[in-house]
Amino acid sequence: MKKRIAIFASGSGSNAQKIMEHFKRHADAEVVLILTNNPQAYVLQRADNFEVPSHIFDRYEFYETDDVINLLKNLQVDLIVLAGFLWLVPERLLNAFPNKIINLHPALLPKYGGKGMYGDRVHHAILEAGEEESGITIHFVNKEFDEGEIIHQSRFKIEPGDNLEMVKFKGQQLEHNNFPKVIESLLKKMKG
Repeated sequence: MKKRIAIFASGSGSNAQKIMEHFKRHADAEVVLILTNNPQAYVLQRADNFEVPSHIFDRYEFYETDDVINLLKNLQVDLIVLAGFLWLVPERLLNAFPNKIINLHPALLPKYGGKGMYGDRVHHAILEAGEEESGITIHFVNKEFDEGEIIHQSRFKIEPGDNLEMVKFKGQQLEHNNFPKVIESLLKKMKG
């Protein structure tokens, strides 16, 4: 039986698309659901393009009910991937899927992580600090923002004169090249 992946995203969903592309005709794994807290998120269109079902939820459903957990369990999800999802994962969901929720962060953790550190905010902070390199971190999710065990890191050099768009572009190249492969290797290690 194929391993089953669910992806949470809040925005455009370019990483979600790369993951769906990677697993579209995969022998051992498939994306079975896209979930979002944003009814306007472009990731919903991407899910439609790949004929992957989607589910939109609000704060109440996510934090006060077991609806999302039950949906994931009913679909027999093996791995939950956060791809640009901005809410803190509630403990109930963490407990229901121990060591089965991963996130991608657009910096080399533990630097430039934590509440409010996402997207362009991260890249701004890195540029303002005058860092000579940045990168991406893929990590397990725990009850704190960006503090779970690190699974994978990739780096890129920040050249003199690199602006926000250039740093973002270099980071996204690493994300798109590495995230699907890391997911695949994690699934291979899972039993069952």
